[in-house]
Amino acid sequence: MEYNFLKIANAGAICTLTISAPKTLNALNSTILGELDDFVSNIDPSVRVLIITGDGEKSFVAGADISEMAHLNEEEGFAFGKRGADVFRKIETLPIPVIAAVNGFALGGGCELAMACDIRICSNNAKFGQPEVGLGIIPGFSGTVRLARIVGMGMAKQLIYTGKAIRADEALRIGLVNAVYEPAELLPAAMQMAESICANAPLAVSFAKECINEEYDMPADEAIRYENELFSNCFSTEDQKAGMKAFLEKGKAQFQGK
Repeated sequence: MEYNFLKIANAGAICTLTISAPKTLNALNSTILGELDDFVSNIDPSVRVLIITGDGEKSFVAGADISEMAHLNEEEGFAFGKRGADVFRKIETLPIPVIAAVNGFALGGGCELAMACDIRICSNNAKFGQPEVGLGIIPGFSGTVRLARIVGMGMAKQLIYTGKAIRADEALRIGLVNAVYEPAELLPAAMQMAESICANAPLAVSFAKECINEEYDMPADEAIRYENELFSNCFSTEDQKAGMKAFLEKGKAQFQGK
């Protein structure tokens, strides 16, 4: 599939996906969601870390496309919300780490896209928010679910009920992002983090992501058993043998993802 609104750049095992609709500040419409769905569903198996960003320094994703949503009826609204939620869930459950490099506005669907990623870093001109209630709707791409899990229920309710946007320093304070950078430093920082991840055993990183995601809602005893199962699975991999052998011999492991 050819993409009109996505730019893809590969550097070894790292893929940078840029959402590019500068006329609308990269706002998400049905076409862009369809392209995201296709990309995520068919991502190259050689990719070990995905970085998602927006085109330009002004906006990551300014939200969902209001010009499209304004004319939807209830049934169409359900379909539009489900499409976005399904795509973001695919991103969240990819077996590889996903880093959101947030440059500028991450409002509504943009904030929800960032929250579907494993790690969020941003530029110091970033703004985050869920302003939907000011438009007569609520977050529709799983924002009420993920925001509360990331920043806590009280802060999530405040941000969603007021619809107020917050700046990068406040996003860092409440744990919505992991780090803040100058705009020119954002993508290099994301790439450096991705390279650090790629230096580790791919299967172990994938198992770790699966554990963290799946165990979140489990009772403690069940979660501990789940972790123990995936921990033991690591010992059937060649990467485990290579990693421990290299450690004991004071060398550097060459992981193959096997």
